[in-house]
Amino acid sequence: MSFQKKRIPLEEGDYYITPEGYRCFTEQYHLKRGYCCESGCRHCPYGYNKKTNRQET
Repeated sequence: MSFQKKRIPLEEGDYYITPEGYRCFTEQYHLKRGYCCESGCRHCPYGYNKKTNRQET
């Protein structure tokens, strides 16, 4: 059985390109996605801390 995550269409303001050339998702995108991926994203609105492996409020 295969579970695929819902694809969120990208819109203006959902990400920007870093000076190193990486796509960096914004808080706007994370909120639209609706959950924390626990990857330690730079703009995580859910308060996840990669060092402690917890969501902090």
